[in-house]
Amino acid sequence: MAQSVQFYSTNHSAAPVNFGEALLQGLAPDKGLYMPEHIPTFAEEEIREFSTKTYAEIAYAVFSKFFAGDIPAETLKVLCEDAYNFDIPLEQVYGKKYIMRLDQGPTASFKDFAGRAMGRLMQYFLNQKGEHKLILTATSGDTGSAVAHAFYDLPTIRVAILFPKDEVTPRQRKQMTTLQKNIHVLAIDGKFDDAQAMVKEAFSDKDLAYLQLTSANSINIGRLIPQAVYYFYAYSRLAKFPENITFCIPSGNFGDMMGCVIAREMGLPVGKILIASNANNEFERMLKTQKYSKIEPSIDCLSSAMNVGHPSNLARLVELYGGNMDEKGNLLKQPDFAAMNRDFFAISVSDEETKETIKTAWNKYNVMLEPHGAVGWKCVEDYISTLQSFENELIVSLETAHPAKFPDAIRENIGIDPELPASLQGIEEKPEKYDNIAGNYTAFKAYLLKNL
Repeated sequence: MAQSVQFYSTNHSAAPVNFGEALLQGLAPDKGLYMPEHIPTFAEEEIREFSTKTYAEIAYAVFSKFFAGDIPAETLKVLCEDAYNFDIPLEQVYGKKYIMRLDQGPTASFKDFAGRAMGRLMQYFLNQKGEHKLILTATSGDTGSAVAHAFYDLPTIRVAILFPKDEVTPRQRKQMTTLQKNIHVLAIDGKFDDAQAMVKEAFSDKDLAYLQLTSANSINIGRLIPQAVYYFYAYSRLAKFPENITFCIPSGNFGDMMGCVIAREMGLPVGKILIASNANNEFERMLKTQKYSKIEPSIDCLSSAMNVGHPSNLARLVELYGGNMDEKGNLLKQPDFAAMNRDFFAISVSDEETKETIKTAWNKYNVMLEPHGAVGWKCVEDYISTLQSFENELIVSLETAHPAKFPDAIRENIGIDPELPASLQGIEEKPEKYDNIAGNYTAFKAYLLKNL
């Protein structure tokens, strides 16, 4: 059996671990994020063969590169088949420009791709150890619902989800609050960054060690490896090796971006990676100024899942480009900014531009975009305007959630009430249950000690 990759902490003060340990720990003991000691690669012929494979088969191939030594092959194949039983539409806008719709899973969000794999992988490793875990997750929108559904009613796992009470849509909230059982949902009086900081602090609090904490948002390496898969899938359906492909990624906590970077490092012929942010544009500023500063508090925008003033995964990207960033955002060692500016194109998109893009995409191309996808498509248009010739450039922009999750934005801008996918039907009538707490760690810790 192949050996699994070892994972180290971006803070460089914790011992390396295998994938199963990195997955179950979530955050490294020194508060760093786990990164693979090396990123395995595919041979050219392997990537060519993906054109004849199903999504689940491609997922199995990617996963096998990282942790084939940790889980039996047949078990992993069954896990992939079970996790990925829904469509991944690649919608042509015009020419070689496409929208990849990652909204056909059980919570109508791209977070399903990682959440469903993580739920099954965690259950496997916990069963092997005879252990239980409490997942703590901060969400700015779709992570919470995807995690809640992926881990719902699993006997070895409980989940506590924190969300900023005023910055998710009612449908996003109800996807979390109507499940109950082993799912505990907390509305905090604060921002996503407050929730994320509270989760990180809990991991290093010795008073909570008995709870066996772990994470399921993109601070967990188990989120990023599954997210690399759909970049390979899009390439397998649209390109001929060694043709380059450019991806545009609406970005908040930058986990989705790191999935694309991992795919590129594994050998996928990625040209540029376009990073589309809303007014929370700390990455765009970092590329231009070669300095990093958080946006505190984060700015509340229409594309709410991207309201992140300090993306955790920048530490991983900085690490990959030879630098070092701690969990507080201090740039301890400069990365190769010349290489980063070569590989990335980053812009920020205002709410007004987001609304205008929703309108023009519908009126010009009959393409319905929700706010995050609209931020992405605006970035594609701005990138194309910098090119002398763009007809032959293959560009795929990600639509990260179903338009029906943002009905007000769709109605306001194109006058249509988006049709509900099956996963959202009937959710309005289901009873909710969630708790309200202050946006500080003291209140969160008290809740955990009392209730979990």
